[in-house]
Amino acid sequence: MQPYSLTASTIMMNGVDLQSLTQRYGTPLYVMNESFIRNQAQRFKATFVHEHLKTTIFYASKAFLTLAMAQLIDEEGLSLDVVSLGELHTALKANFPPSRIIFHGNNKTSLELDYALKHHVETIVIDNPYELQLLIEKVSRPQKVMLRLNPGVEAHTHEYISTTKHDSKFGLSINDVETIEVMKTMINHPLLDFTGIHCHIGSQIFDPSSFHKEAQLLLEYMRDIKDNYDIEIKTLNLGGGFGVKYTDEDTPFDIQLYFHDLLDFIKNTCDEYQIIYPHVCIEPGRSIVAEAGVTIYTIGALKTTHSSKHFVFVDGSMADHIRTALYQAKYEARILERPLDPHDRIYSVAGKACETGDILIHESSLPTPNIGEHLVVFTTGAYHYSMASNYNRLLKPAVVFVNEDDARVVVKAQTLDDLLSSDVML
Repeated sequence: MQPYSLTASTIMMNGVDLQSLTQRYGTPLYVMNESFIRNQAQRFKATFVHEHLKTTIFYASKAFLTLAMAQLIDEEGLSLDVVSLGELHTALKANFPPSRIIFHGNNKTSLELDYALKHHVETIVIDNPYELQLLIEKVSRPQKVMLRLNPGVEAHTHEYISTTKHDSKFGLSINDVETIEVMKTMINHPLLDFTGIHCHIGSQIFDPSSFHKEAQLLLEYMRDIKDNYDIEIKTLNLGGGFGVKYTDEDTPFDIQLYFHDLLDFIKNTCDEYQIIYPHVCIEPGRSIVAEAGVTIYTIGALKTTHSSKHFVFVDGSMADHIRTALYQAKYEARILERPLDPHDRIYSVAGKACETGDILIHESSLPTPNIGEHLVVFTTGAYHYSMASNYNRLLKPAVVFVNEDDARVVVKAQTLDDLLSSDVML
């Protein structure tokens, strides 16, 4: 399923002309293909299965979470991972079952743990000894817990989104004796139900061998702690990080082919190591929503510098599109009114924030833009709304879901009154 289609005079999404959305809602505007998101969720459910292994898919809500998105994930039968009080509160307000929520994070606050315990969140993932002690002081009823591990896998991605290098802030190393002691504390506590281990090696990963290496190291660890400490791991959560296509440079692997091989590998390795089959979990986020989303901007000024660099300015900025500045991420774009026109030259797409680094796309091949036309930036469904800010007191755009020839707002555009709603005068 393709999230959108191009015609000579417009871009269509689920039968909806994106130009009509600019007239109804203005710009900047986040637009999400709801049918595509549901289809991706169903693809993961259909492929991450094995006749000998229990499997669960947790949607990584940090990629994109609203009340409507939490409802969608619930309707599609996926579970949910959260990493903050705000994400957890959003899920619960959407009536997402706490029995299908897992709570991550490397520095959970006292308030967050109180909230998770009060609302009976199914599993809390412990990241470090301090978190465990804080939880022990609070727990008054049985609570499932897991331990986040760091196996030191090199995931071949941007350093800011690689999470299991040996100097990562996340998890406890499989090479440290302290890790076993933390695990024993969890196992021996009368109210804590230690269910297993969690790991996440990074994001936007294109080499499936990274996930095989992750599974191999964790299964070896499971074998070793069973042999040496008689500790059995019932759940193995491998995290997410499955890459998506932003530009033609990106080559995601086929999850339908890969998951079968990965789960077979886990089953066969468990047989070889004589350990129990774990309940295997993954946490896709970006791979479910990224390609479903586009951002629409209105083109403003055009500029050619003394050094012959061509700029096209849009009414958005790094405040609604931070990933280029943060990760050197690359994107593709088209002019909405004539997406199939031949490209004229390379433009740098820049925003209106007061920062030299406020560049949305460093090199975008476009036909000559006209002021007042619209620019559509593709693959913005993940981490764009989530990371949006009010830098320069810019307003956050609306989010629109498109489905079955219609569109509906799931996040209202911020107003000037909204912007000031938390401010207090002297």
